[in-house]
Amino acid sequence: MTYGYMRNASAMYQDTSARGSVEGADRHQLIGMLYDGMFDRISQARGAMVRGDVPAKGQHFSRALAILGELRASLDHGADATLAGRLDALYDYVGRRLLQAQLNDDERALDEAVALLTPIRDAWRQIRETFLASQRPAAVAAA
Repeated sequence: MTYGYMRNASAMYQDTSARGSVEGADRHQLIGMLYDGMFDRISQARGAMVRGDVPAKGQHFSRALAILGELRASLDHGADATLAGRLDALYDYVGRRLLQAQLNDDERALDEAVALLTPIRDAWRQIRETFLASQRPAAVAAA
């Protein structure tokens, strides 16, 4: 990931009006925030879809897709081309399912998108927790 990307991720997260502050967030936290922001937007899109609020539905889907684009842009194909390629394909598929949901008011497509992304988001959180635990001094970790 490049510094320029992180500025874009930070701007994207702020644009989604998600909870929390990006001030001082590291790269790992920013990616987690993007996932959280995307899940928030998908949830809001679902609500707008159910209410029949077409303008809000379009806005929320648009933001969810933009966040998904930022997640795709953050992939480092040089570090692990296989993993990055698989995530890229997953993000592409999820993007198509979100478009399907938007165009056809398809809640099953939303459910599938969320089901596919949830394990990735949860693993991302676990990686961070494991990393932070490994950085604690032994006396602090034992307390």
